[in-house]
Amino acid sequence: MNEENIKLDITGMTCDQCATSIEKLLAENKGVQEAKVSYSKATCECSFDPSKTTKEKIINIINSTKNYGVKVEILENENSSYTQFDLIIIGGGSAAFSAAIKAESLGLSTLMVNDGLDFGGTCVNVGCVPSKNLIRAGETAYHATHSNFEGIRPKGVNIDFAQVIKDKKKMVATLQEKKYLDVVSDFKNLTMLKGWARFIDNQTIEVDGERYKAIKFLIATGATTNIPNIEGLDKIDYLTNVSLFDLEEKPVSLTIMGAGYIGLEIAMAYNRLGVKVRVIEFTDRVLRTQTPDISEALESQMRKEGIEMLPNFRAVKFEKQGNVTTIHCKCPDGSFTKFVEKGKVVIATGTNPHSSQLGLDNIGLDLTKHGHIAVNEKMETNLSNIYAAGDVANTPTFVYTAAFEGKIAVENAFTGTENKADYSSLPWVVFTDPQVAGAGMDEAQAKANGIPFEVSKLELKDVPRAIAANDTRGFIKLIRNSETDKLIGARIVAPEGGELIQQLSMAIKYGITVKDLADSFYPYLTLGEGIKLAAITFGKDVSKLSCCTS
Repeated sequence: MNEENIKLDITGMTCDQCATSIEKLLAENKGVQEAKVSYSKATCECSFDPSKTTKEKIINIINSTKNYGVKVEILENENSSYTQFDLIIIGGGSAAFSAAIKAESLGLSTLMVNDGLDFGGTCVNVGCVPSKNLIRAGETAYHATHSNFEGIRPKGVNIDFAQVIKDKKKMVATLQEKKYLDVVSDFKNLTMLKGWARFIDNQTIEVDGERYKAIKFLIATGATTNIPNIEGLDKIDYLTNVSLFDLEEKPVSLTIMGAGYIGLEIAMAYNRLGVKVRVIEFTDRVLRTQTPDISEALESQMRKEGIEMLPNFRAVKFEKQGNVTTIHCKCPDGSFTKFVEKGKVVIATGTNPHSSQLGLDNIGLDLTKHGHIAVNEKMETNLSNIYAAGDVANTPTFVYTAAFEGKIAVENAFTGTENKADYSSLPWVVFTDPQVAGAGMDEAQAKANGIPFEVSKLELKDVPRAIAANDTRGFIKLIRNSETDKLIGARIVAPEGGELIQQLSMAIKYGITVKDLADSFYPYLTLGEGIKLAAITFGKDVSKLSCCTS
């Protein structure tokens, strides 16, 4: 008869009766031949028939209980070349740190392996934090030269571009230290390792020739810029957000390839900091994932500010001659033209998940057609001991969703809970000016899902706050279920419109009706009052109502 033995370190036991309970639980597994659990030693010694059960199933039986968990498998071979952990986290960004914090609270021995970007990942190093800092710097410069009031004439601005970038670098370094490294500096159970991890099997990774084992794994390796396969692109020293944000010498000009949210935020920030900007987009409009009215509002503002917008232009070839780059493009009418870029070319054509170098073929982990790790609502993959979170997974690509996913992945893996990610009311913001914000479905998504819906769209020219500020750019759009009156979606295009979206996200999440929104109190002369007016607009023309109408 085949027999294997394991020795497990058990957490959560408070008395001998707990040990007896675990023994009885394991005895129900037909493959378990004998289980001896010691409360005083906090261990479980178990022999089993590998043809009927597995070590993973035995561990999962214990982990699925409410009070008990397997902290670590105790290796009997002291000469083993493996280092053993409860959890190995591959990656060093938001999902990874959130997972490490949760693991520490559970007393799990954890290894975090990271390579590529510094610890902290995309957000703090080359994404959210530096981009929003430069966007604010650009806004400051813009408002020093533009006024919404005829009686106020700005006198201009003196931009020290190098100092702006140096300040940005200092801020990034400070936040990386305070919000990431300092947070885990006193963790007793966390080991941090620099290097690229590669799976040998579903319980073992290799990093720089050394091998490490764990009971559970979390893959949180993030994503990187998608570099299109265009002739000559690899020979022109292009930039991405990773390299652009560290460039202290102000470029003469920028040609940005891509008009998604990354490309648009870069375009607006650098244009306002005094860089001549061109945007080439191969689809018919900017921010293609949104409805056309949003694209039109953004493109109109960007053209107004002097940004050259080229939708429906497809780059087919790049040529470098000295310091000049020639971009050959196919035009919307099928003809071809050339654009000369004397400054820099920035690639902002989406992202690709960091999954190709992990040795996933060795373990049979399922990927989507775009290379993302396929996970369910609990961040589980097709392998029971491997989870994934953040941009490497097929989930929304936001720092706050990544952090949430990292946390629930560890909880689900080690505490037996079944926490799920529900993104039906997820709020998001594009930090252009005006900002674009959304939550829930838009009208196209509601139609695709067969939901009966109605749309209310309120232009900001009918919102008293916008009128008083002499800035009526944009609109507030609400989508309701026409049968239940419940809010199912919202889209906002407005200066600081992102500050409004959270309450609409909460309204969607908790089933608030449009009538509830219309009947609520809103402070007068706030942009938030526009939500009330947009709700009223389902039944009335607010342009014909008094400011005092409710």
